Amino acid sequence: MQRFRAILAGCGKKGRDWARLVSERSDVELVGLVDVREESARELAERQALSCPIYRELDAALAGTGADLVLDVTTPASHKRVVTTALRAGAHVFGEKPMATTLGDARAMIETAGATGRTYSVMQNRRYGEQIRTCKEWISDGLIGRVGFVCSDFFVAPHWGDFRDGMAHPLLVEMAIHTFDQARFITGSDPVSVYCREFNPHGSWFASGSSAICLFEMSDGSEFCYRGSWCAEGGSTSWQAAWRIVGSSGTILWNGDRAPYAEVATAGEHMSFGCRFRDHERIAPAGSWQGRTGHAGCLDEMFAALLAGRRAETDCRDNFLSVAMVLKAIESAEKGVRVTVES
Repeated sequence: MQRFRAILAGCGKKGRDWARLVSERSDVELVGLVDVREESARELAERQALSCPIYRELDAALAGTGADLVLDVTTPASHKRVVTTALRAGAHVFGEKPMATTLGDARAMIETAGATGRTYSVMQNRRYGEQIRTCKEWISDGLIGRVGFVCSDFFVAPHWGDFRDGMAHPLLVEMAIHTFDQARFITGSDPVSVYCREFNPHGSWFASGSSAICLFEMSDGSEFCYRGSWCAEGGSTSWQAAWRIVGSSGTILWNGDRAPYAEVATAGEHMSFGCRFRDHERIAPAGSWQGRTGHAGCLDEMFAALLAGRRAETDCRDNFLSVAMVLKAIESAEKGVRVTVES
């Protein structure tokens, strides 16, 4: 069995979570920790009983350990530097979302992966779970016909009390990529254009942009409507969002926490309000997903792809479009016009 020698870059909270998951695997060994704050790396090493060396710079860690895999859990602004440094040194990269803070940086990272022959995959943990996989299977199998309208509602009220409270576009930058990526995954379609209205309602404890409504035109001709807020006290949705997926012959409903179900048109009809309505049957065919959920499931896919010599499901080339949805939504909100989402 191939065993990877990995460096963890970024030893904060997310880094600790990644270190714990990686330590459970038999196909990878952490051979180095990198963080500009050495105390964070030392604390992580103590928690995980790691004896690997600690570095302040990735270049030195790569030279000192001969690692063939870098786990990038640094801040988004550092991703381009960390990823391109690792790729040019001959290491593969698994990284946290978002892959980049600009589309230019994202393209440069993709180009570097292609030029070096290394792989770069991005953590999109919300793709990995029985319920979302079941929704995708139903659509792929044609259970509700051709998808025409997808709606997702995300309403929660986290009082972070940290940098998020004062940052620009907090909902779109920090959270919406999860839901946008889920929409792409569930439907198998990609964004074409977006109109976004971003605002900060009364009672918000954020400096700006805590709420947004986005309408995306998708490549299959459907429309994806996102309504979200990070300052919605009461009536919270799941962090997975609440979904309504409308097809030509039925609708899938998934509240993000409980199992989804579909209401599918049958041959029967009934009259109401002087109109004919088709009858519907509520069904919930079993899905086939048996993998692990969340971050563990995404890491399983990343490692499986690396071993098989193929692109991971969340390869940087695919993830570019999820990042583009976020950045183009922000551009639309700032300009007040519909904008094209570049592929």
